Amino acid sequence: MLMTRSPIRSRLLIAVFVALTASLANTSAPAQRPSNPPSPGERVVADRCSVKFIRNVNIPAEVEGKLIELRFEEGMDVVSGDVLAVVDDTAAKLTVEFKKAQEKEAMLNADNDVNVQDARNTRELAEAEAESHKKLYDEQAIPYWEMKKKMLEAVRGALKIDLAEMQKKIAMAQYVGKRNEREIAEYELERRQILAPFDGYVENRIGQQGEWVQPGTPIATLVQLDRVRVEGVVDALAFPGRVRAGLPVTVQVFTSSNRQAPIVVEGKIGFVGSELDLSHRVRIWVDIENRKDSSDAWMIKPGMDAEIIFE
Repeated sequence: MLMTRSPIRSRLLIAVFVALTASLANTSAPAQRPSNPPSPGERVVADRCSVKFIRNVNIPAEVEGKLIELRFEEGMDVVSGDVLAVVDDTAAKLTVEFKKAQEKEAMLNADNDVNVQDARNTRELAEAEAESHKKLYDEQAIPYWEMKKKMLEAVRGALKIDLAEMQKKIAMAQYVGKRNEREIAEYELERRQILAPFDGYVENRIGQQGEWVQPGTPIATLVQLDRVRVEGVVDALAFPGRVRAGLPVTVQVFTSSNRQAPIVVEGKIGFVGSELDLSHRVRIWVDIENRKDSSDAWMIKPGMDAEIIFE
């Protein structure tokens, strides 16, 4: 019995070994990419495209204080520079008025040249007296020390002119300093007004009137809707040289469940990423102009599906 089973067992072991070897060979073989690359005339369509915001910003408070005014509501369109909210600015306004008064005083001192004129007149009188006493001394009508006194008074008059001119320059420098202090106070007052940094749509109101805020506390979420971004990925190895920034493309945005009636917008590639993912795809995006419907609502909204087509 042992002699009859041994050949059968050997053949079974050989068969199992051959099967395992073939299986391992097939498993370790590298995956092959399609051998037929796209033809030069075939159009390129980016994958996984969707609409995104270009700007989606939480507008912060810049100073500490209580919100005394909120001039916006959710759903409002605002223009760059519009005042969205005001932090309590009572002390800042008083500081501005105080600095204006100090600046006015410094300006008057800087413009005042009375001391200079007085010093010049004093020097002229002292020089005339010194010349007169010199003649009297030459005639031996007065002693030497009296003549010398008048001559030194003339020199002192010239020094007074230099002193008055220096004081005028100091007053001018003080005026510049007070002017800068007034500008700083006005800047601090402006910081208590929270402004819209760009034309946009108020997506969310975060702050509440009467709330105490700190620098950096978000007040509202502002998004840009007049221009939106369509982002996707495209196979960079399958289409070498045909995907680069600046190329004209056609963007189709599916604004409803009917994918046969998209909004078609012409644009240009604004960005092509430098890094490939594991599927050899590269990230691209296109900025396009949005549109409004008859009810004055934006038609293209972030989150919608889209296609980027390279002609």
